[in-house]
Amino acid sequence: MVPLSWYLALSAVLFTIGVVGVVIQRNAIVLFMCIELMLNAVNLTLVAFSRFLGDVTGQLFVFIVMTVAAAEAAVGLAVIISLFRTRETLNVDEADLLKL
Repeated sequence: MVPLSWYLALSAVLFTIGVVGVVIQRNAIVLFMCIELMLNAVNLTLVAFSRFLGDVTGQLFVFIVMTVAAAEAAVGLAVIISLFRTRETLNVDEADLLKL
């Protein structure tokens, strides 16, 4: 059986990669992928603690996080498509105005 600390270490690594990607990258698609990576790192932590403690509460929170991630992806991709159609770029530095 894999110890809890390994799951937490993997989750920390995934979350760190996501944070670094959000801070460094300027492409909107890559930013979304990094945000999804951070959400999945949190999901891994919740499932690991749920399994370790023998409680299903963490797994229920994972469903909530997955729902939020799906909604975020749907709305975010719509915004990205709109941005690309009007500005023809995915660079978030060039999308500094809310009015397209």
